[in-house]
Amino acid sequence: MQTEIIQYNGCKKCLKISDGIIDLVITLDVGPRIVRFGFVGKDNIFKEYAEELPLTGGDEFHIFGGHRLWHSPEIMPRTYFPDNTPVKYEDHKNFIRFIPDPETVNGIQKEIDVELLEGKSQVRVTHRLRNIGPWAIEFAPWALSVMATEGTAIAPLPPRGSHTENLLHTSTISFWAYTDVTDPRWMWGKRFIMLRQNPQAPGPQKIGFSVPDGWVAYARKGQLFVKQFRYQPDALYPDGGCCVEFFNRADMAEVESLGPMVTLQPGQAVEHVEFWSLLDNVPQPNSETDIETNVLPRISSIISNKV
Repeated sequence: MQTEIIQYNGCKKCLKISDGIIDLVITLDVGPRIVRFGFVGKDNIFKEYAEELPLTGGDEFHIFGGHRLWHSPEIMPRTYFPDNTPVKYEDHKNFIRFIPDPETVNGIQKEIDVELLEGKSQVRVTHRLRNIGPWAIEFAPWALSVMATEGTAIAPLPPRGSHTENLLHTSTISFWAYTDVTDPRWMWGKRFIMLRQNPQAPGPQKIGFSVPDGWVAYARKGQLFVKQFRYQPDALYPDGGCCVEFFNRADMAEVESLGPMVTLQPGQAVEHVEFWSLLDNVPQPNSETDIETNVLPRISSIISNKV
């Protein structure tokens, strides 16, 4: 794993991590944000906001783009704590730890560990939230990846079954006030849910759901981003039982995973781990048949390894 301090799209100080096959760029002036993840010399699978990356200081939240760590449920202003100050980082040999300034008003210290699994086009991202306040805090860790436009988010539904053998519900879907299930960006299949990002489509879309299989994906222009996480069937998840949420608007898409709700006493911490994989030459699916033909064969060995 090679590391290098670079300037990137107006951000004066970033850390680049690469194994010669894939590379990541993490901001150090603000954030942290993992603003780039891609094959060396090829497109960034993440959306980045070049006009925001040079911005530092102030009390206004900036999305910056890329991947970030939040805490759920979404509450204003707690969730939107502005992370516009420099980020410390520590080299732990096998991984790099990124430590922003503490959210003193919320009593929370965030940390993100990034480990590049060399030669596999895979990354382990460990998200950590620590209670640094004087009283207990209840929340769920929330890992949000802001994806580049013109892609398709994919989530598997639980295995299908018969009415006589499955009398109880097997999954959960949550809607927001602006969710429109008739929007053509959605594809509601028997085995998969897909949400297409369309820069010409007006208005945002969002749903949340339980994904017992523990993976979601985003396909864009021949590349496939796969995000794996641990699903705990007996745990209480936020937003009505959601471990995955898709958000979509004209300028980007978000593919999000969430951990269970926890109550942290002062000094306690919780971790939420994602495994990222990136595959090339995967046709962008437009149907469930496309997923079964072009996507599942490419990721079967990845998703069979439980997180």
